[in-house]
Amino acid sequence: MELLLRKTSLRREDTKIIWVIMLPALFELVMSQLFGMVDTIMLGHSVDSTVAIAAVGLTNSPFNLFNGMIAAFNNGTTVAVAWAVGAGKRDDARSIVRTAMMTNALIGLLVSLALYAFAEPIIIFMGAQEDTLDFAVDYLRIIAAGMLPLSMCYAITGSLRGVGRTRMPMVYNLIANFCNVIGNYALIYGRLGCPQLGVTGAAISTTLSRYIALLLALGVLFFGHHEVRQTLRADWLIRLKWLKKIGGVGGTAAVEQLIMQIGFFVFARKVAGLGTQLFAAHQIALSVNGLTWMPAQAFGIAATTMVGQSLGAGEKERAEGYMRFIHRLSLLFSVCFAIVFLLFIRQIALIYTSDLDVVRLSADALRLIALGMPGIFTQLPVAAGLRGAGDSKFPLVASALGIWIFRVMLGSFFIYTLDLKLDGAWLCITLDQYARAIVVYWRFRTGKWKYKRV
Repeated sequence: MELLLRKTSLRREDTKIIWVIMLPALFELVMSQLFGMVDTIMLGHSVDSTVAIAAVGLTNSPFNLFNGMIAAFNNGTTVAVAWAVGAGKRDDARSIVRTAMMTNALIGLLVSLALYAFAEPIIIFMGAQEDTLDFAVDYLRIIAAGMLPLSMCYAITGSLRGVGRTRMPMVYNLIANFCNVIGNYALIYGRLGCPQLGVTGAAISTTLSRYIALLLALGVLFFGHHEVRQTLRADWLIRLKWLKKIGGVGGTAAVEQLIMQIGFFVFARKVAGLGTQLFAAHQIALSVNGLTWMPAQAFGIAATTMVGQSLGAGEKERAEGYMRFIHRLSLLFSVCFAIVFLLFIRQIALIYTSDLDVVRLSADALRLIALGMPGIFTQLPVAAGLRGAGDSKFPLVASALGIWIFRVMLGSFFIYTLDLKLDGAWLCITLDQYARAIVVYWRFRTGKWKYKRV
C-alpha cells in the first residue's frame, strides 16, 4: 500500500472511498459480463450453435454503436453530478439528473425506431452469410425495443455513480441480469412451459430484462436514500444549462464512441469475411475478453467520481493523487488477468462450445490479448479520470488513433495480406490498446487536465 501511495497526497484512509465506489461497480460489471457470457454459452449449446453465435455477433457492432454513444453521453451525467456534489450544490445535482433522464428517454426512443426500421440493411452491410441473415435481423429488431429502458437506466446509473453510490446500481442490474438468464433458459431451450425459440428467445429475454432494470432503477431514484432522490412534483423539463454541462464531457465522449464503434463496425466486417466458424471463434474471444475490461472500467468509475468531486471542491493535488493511485492498482490487476489468460484460456473457451476447432481458434486469439493487458488497464481508468476532470478530448484522440490506425487501416494487412487470419485481428486489437494507453497517460503526466472546468 505504501508503494501504491508513493508520490501522492493521499493517506491510507483516503483510499477507502475508492474501494467503496469501485468494489460494487466491479461486482456489478463482472457479474453483468458473466451473465452476458451465459447468453453466448447457452446459444453455444443450442441447435445450430455456430450459426446462432455468429448471428448474434453480427448484431453486436451496430447495437454497440448506439449503446456505446448513449453510455458515453452519460459519462457527462456522472461528471456533472460529481462536480455539483463536490461544490455542495445538491439541488443543481438533482436538476441535472432530471435533464439527463428526459434527454435519454428521447434518445432511446429514436434509436429504437432506427434500429428496427433499418435492421436488414444493417445486417447485410455487416457481411452476414446466407445461413445467419434471418436470425440476425430478427434478433436486432427485438433488442431494438429495449433501447428506451436501457437509455434511461444509463442516466440513473450515471447519476448515482456521480455521488459515489455504486451499490444500488449493482443490485438492480444484477437482478435484471439474473432474470435474463432465467428467461434465456426458458425461451432458448423451451423450458418452464415456454416455446423453444433459440436466437429469438434470447432477444426477447434480453429486452424484457431491460424493462425490469428500468423499473427497479426508478424505484431507487424515487424512494432511495441518496443525494439525488427525485419527486414527481419536480421540474422535469430539459434545461439547456444542464444539457450543456452534460454535453461538455458526454458529447465529446459520445463522439469518441461514434468514432470507436464505426471502427469496430468496419473491423467486424473484416473478420466476418473469414467465414462463420472463425467469426464464431472471434465472438467467443470478445465475450471472454470483455470480462477483463470490467475491473478496468470499475477503476475508471472510481477515477471519474473522485477526480470530479475533488476538482469540484477545488482540490487539484488530491485529484492527481486519486488518479495515480487508481492507475497503479489497476496495473496490478492486469498482471493477474494476463496470467489467467496464458494458463487457463483453453479451459475457459471449452465452456462456450464443444466445437474443438472453434475452441482452439478463440484460445489462440485470447493468448495474444493477454499481452495487451497493461494497455487495457492503463487506458480505461486514466481516460475515465481525464473525463472526470472535463478533459475529454484526449481520450477521443487516443481512441481514434488506436482504432483507426491499427484495426481499420492495418486490419486487412494483418488478417489477409499476411494471412494471419484471426490471430492477425487480435494482434491489431492488442496494438490498439497500447496506442490508446500511451496517449492518455502522456496527457495525465502533463498535469494540464487539472485546470479544466465543467
